[in-house]
Amino acid sequence: MQMLGGAFVMMSIQVRGWRDNRCAQFTQTRELSHCDSCQGPTMANFGGHAIPGTFFLFYGFWLAVKHTLQHYWRTNQPKGRQIVPPSFKRMDYIEGGLKIFAAFVGIMVEQFVVDGPHARLYDTENKSWVKLMNWQHGTMYLFFGISGIALVASNASKMVPVGVDRLALSLALFVEGFLFYFHVHNRPPLDAHIHTLLLVAVFGGSASTMLEVFMRDNIVLELLRACLFILQGSWFYQIGFVLYPLSGPEWDLTKHNNIMFVTMCFCWHMAVALLSVAGTFAVVLFTVKRLSGKGHDIEIGMRKTSSSSNYQKALLEQSDEE
Repeated sequence: MQMLGGAFVMMSIQVRGWRDNRCAQFTQTRELSHCDSCQGPTMANFGGHAIPGTFFLFYGFWLAVKHTLQHYWRTNQPKGRQIVPPSFKRMDYIEGGLKIFAAFVGIMVEQFVVDGPHARLYDTENKSWVKLMNWQHGTMYLFFGISGIALVASNASKMVPVGVDRLALSLALFVEGFLFYFHVHNRPPLDAHIHTLLLVAVFGGSASTMLEVFMRDNIVLELLRACLFILQGSWFYQIGFVLYPLSGPEWDLTKHNNIMFVTMCFCWHMAVALLSVAGTFAVVLFTVKRLSGKGHDIEIGMRKTSSSSNYQKALLEQSDEE
């Protein structure tokens, strides 16, 4: 009986140990699938997705307004006039400065928050990496900061080659997408899929911005870039609503029908982004034409007056010769 009791105790210990290991593995998988909640200021909540979503939405609409104004100015200039108004340069300085400032603040927050890595990349004592999620986010911010520096430099000096600002922004978007691609491994199917759809907007924006390096002042590409930033911003919000719903039941992250709906929903977001950019383009053009209508008429009148005076002068010279 003692031997039987000892065997039963040993079996109970083994079963309990196996169950504890399985629970630990399950807990570890859930933590990995939700961006490592111990990694500091990650996106593992609704606010973590709403903040970058708001930034990209505002930036997309800013680009739509700015490029519409520049397009209106270009189409109403005489041939050969290439002097850019100071107001456009100031807009680029403000945009570049805000990018640099936001990138610096983002890097500092990721590094020196209470439970952040504090500029430590590798722990030699434990032989492990330190807060890699924070380092990845900081790397994304770094490249957007570089794009801000390139934008300021390209407007401040004629020595900077044309297109450097677009090249830097294209690389920043590529780095964002590249890091996000390896950011979603070991996650439930819906979680991984909804983040993968974000890469369509990110890599699409990188490709269209790269085309602007060689096709400068192309209003279609400029508005496409604005559209993809708006799409990226709205989709960040959608990710937050799906993974961390503010009300109602939670989504089943393994159900295929949910994946199908989210894919269709992404197409709806794309349509809304396109209509938003088109509406912004129309409203800005209508407003500018209405406000500058009188000035435009005066400019045309001056050209006509100048032309008629030159014509009268030519007639007088011809009559004098006769």
